[in-house]
Amino acid sequence: MEHYYWFGLRSVPLVGNITFRRLVERFGSPQRVLEATAEELAAKGVSPAVAGSISSYDYREAAERECRAVAASGARVVDCHSPDYPRLLLETADFPPYLYVKGVLDGCDPSVAIVGSRRATPYGLQATSRLSAELAGHGVPVVSGMARGIDTAAHRGALQAGGKTIGVLGCGIDVIYPLENRRLFAEMAERGGLVSEFPMGTQPVAANFPRRNRIISGLSRGVLVVEAAEKSGSLITAQFALEQGREVFAIPGAITSGASRGTNRLIKQGAVLVETVNDILAELPPSGTRDAAAPAAARSAHQQLEPGEAAVCDLLAGGPLQIDEITARVVLTVQELSAMLLRLELRGIVMQLPGKIFALT
Repeated sequence: MEHYYWFGLRSVPLVGNITFRRLVERFGSPQRVLEATAEELAAKGVSPAVAGSISSYDYREAAERECRAVAASGARVVDCHSPDYPRLLLETADFPPYLYVKGVLDGCDPSVAIVGSRRATPYGLQATSRLSAELAGHGVPVVSGMARGIDTAAHRGALQAGGKTIGVLGCGIDVIYPLENRRLFAEMAERGGLVSEFPMGTQPVAANFPRRNRIISGLSRGVLVVEAAEKSGSLITAQFALEQGREVFAIPGAITSGASRGTNRLIKQGAVLVETVNDILAELPPSGTRDAAAPAAARSAHQQLEPGEAAVCDLLAGGPLQIDEITARVVLTVQELSAMLLRLELRGIVMQLPGKIFALT
């Protein structure tokens, strides 16, 4: 019953992800939101329609039903206040307040999403299997959507190479879709990770998959599109990636192949053309973890740092960060932060990596 009130608030009509987050920020917890009167909600700036929906809706049955279903499924719930919630996903505009999870999510940054057609060609399947295995071999987890075709090849390639992989579902985490991937689902729960934002029992209707795609890109540093027709759902994932500030990669295909028209167009529009795994790795932050303390060179210079500089170095002590990630955590304008990072770089304390990612030297 740990997330009883989380389920309850999410079941209230008119409460979507962004409204959920704002309500919890204003009241401190889902329980306090649900216990507030319409007047208290209005006093916190909640619109009359949402306030009326919250104060009049009986959430208890839905919350109890969801608690029972989660317990029966063997899944766990990771909410956005938990240290286990994926940090990259928290940086997106519409992150879910909680995720249903099987398997593990830790150690999955930096990861790369691989997406493409359900009706993949032999060329697409071969390229996907090779690149996903090579990414796994370099310690880069692979994220995909558990669908037929390219998604399945991406997950299997990573698993066969002994690497990590995460499947993002367009249905409840207790629903297996497509059914022929039953064995893959079991392997992913055991050796990888499965994630869904949808309530237990949610069926894989078409409207769910575009929503799922933003989580695929949100969990990843970049999205590789292998094969995509001109109106492919994979292009939606690429669009989400661009909006979220992620890299977009694409594998070129034959000009005579309809399955490659979408990918070839992405390359024309500036996506990174991928021929080998090194084309992807060159755009990612360094793999591996760093000591929680700053490296020796930075520590020795720490005493001479201004307070703002010290705060930035403390952030980077946890690992490399993209400049937008740093900006979101410090009270500085982009111009002020850029000037500070340049000063630190000139002093040999910070280094800049591809993609405007910064790390302690």
